[in-house]
Amino acid sequence: MLAAALEAVPELSGVRRVITPIAEGRTNRNFRVEVDLGSFFVRVSDKETQLLGIDRSTERLAATASADAGIGPQVVAFLPDLGCLVTRWVLGSSLDEGDLESEPTLAAALAVVRTLHAGPELPWTFSAFRIEETYRAIAENRGVTVPTEYGRAHAMAERIEAAFAAAPVEERPCHNDLLAPNFIRDGDRLWLVDYEYAGMGDPFFDLGNLSINNGLSEDAQERMLHHYFGEVKEFHRARLGLMRMMSDFREAMWGVAQQGLSTLDIDYVEYAGIHFDRLARAMADPRVDRWLVGSAQGIGG
Repeated sequence: MLAAALEAVPELSGVRRVITPIAEGRTNRNFRVEVDLGSFFVRVSDKETQLLGIDRSTERLAATASADAGIGPQVVAFLPDLGCLVTRWVLGSSLDEGDLESEPTLAAALAVVRTLHAGPELPWTFSAFRIEETYRAIAENRGVTVPTEYGRAHAMAERIEAAFAAAPVEERPCHNDLLAPNFIRDGDRLWLVDYEYAGMGDPFFDLGNLSINNGLSEDAQERMLHHYFGEVKEFHRARLGLMRMMSDFREAMWGVAQQGLSTLDIDYVEYAGIHFDRLARAMADPRVDRWLVGSAQGIGG
């Protein structure tokens, strides 16, 4: 499939190519392809990955909008029949967990996220509350045993969803996978890559996802909210705390679903367990009930 995709892209067809596999991918097969014209990122995905809540046309639209806004690499080709997306290679190095504790890096990352959220509307919706149910159905259909932790986590998710419904926020274009490696540092600039889970959704999920997956301290979380909102209110803190839990629930169930879908050599059982364990600790936080009340009261509560 990779060979067919490369021949279908004019910039990569019929020329000498140096192809380097990228091992970090958790969902797809990724490659750096170097030709005389420059370097390109080539992602090849299996059709079954769309079961994970991915809409490939929306991915292309989100990636193109981000490139136009100056926060993402140029999209060179989109070949849906071959499961392939090609972008320009971004120079620089990926962030590591912990890098966002640095104030300049945190400020730069939040500027990128704010730009993303201000972008054009996308035709696909991402719901933190529906995605974990989708992943459970995938697992059950593929004969994967759903961990017993799911029941208690789902009950908490229902409480969070009810609180949020009492004070809804405007949906915005969201990335929904703000892991450290998806930020590329190029000098003083940060690029954001990998838009396959993009869709319209609650911007607090991106903030929760960003903060939990990058291990932000309480101090850094407060600074993150300040960079995003300016004046920080209890509503913001409450919603962030609850969406951090929803992010871990999503990641845990993503790992469960991948046990029935993926052919990559990744220990998805361990991955799911790590996130269920962290979610259990978060659910025991004595602030949870206060966060539920604060989220339901809204920004003026």
